[in-house]
Amino acid sequence: MDIVVAPNPILRQVCEPCEVGDKGLKKLAKEMAKAMYANNGVGLAAPQVGVLKRLIVVDCDVESEKKNPIVLVNPEIVEQSEESSIEGEGCLSCPGISVPIERSLWVKVSFYDLDGNACTVEADGLWARCFQHEIDHLDGKTLFESAGPVDRLQALQDYETALASGAKPGETDVRVR
Repeated sequence: MDIVVAPNPILRQVCEPCEVGDKGLKKLAKEMAKAMYANNGVGLAAPQVGVLKRLIVVDCDVESEKKNPIVLVNPEIVEQSEESSIEGEGCLSCPGISVPIERSLWVKVSFYDLDGNACTVEADGLWARCFQHEIDHLDGKTLFESAGPVDRLQALQDYETALASGAKPGETDVRVR
């Protein structure tokens, strides 16, 4: 399964909701998790593999050897902190760069699991940042649209340089700001 790389227009499209309980989502989620791990990612949204469905796979437990991805079907941020921080973010679909992005420090996300059960998760730290990042993808937003105006211009310049240098998904150090 290949990662879709910017500026592919599929990354700017809003995804359709999944049919809750759709058995085909299990296979898609498994393939997405494999692609995420193969590219050293901590999250992956369906449009990043060319599928316009509201499905994300996340595993921010970077300290663990065990792979235990969380699959979220039709995720939605239902609550978030007013407190935020700006940190550099990489993206499998925007290889070779890290972009300063402001995100809420805490989020509450509602979603369905692969069996069709309604779930809610609260997260902070890297997990909160990753949920916000991946849900942005479902709404057609990449790092470029999430960045502030000055950082966006710099990121676009850095990205051109990174692509010219041969950056591949999973690399964030070709041109780090």
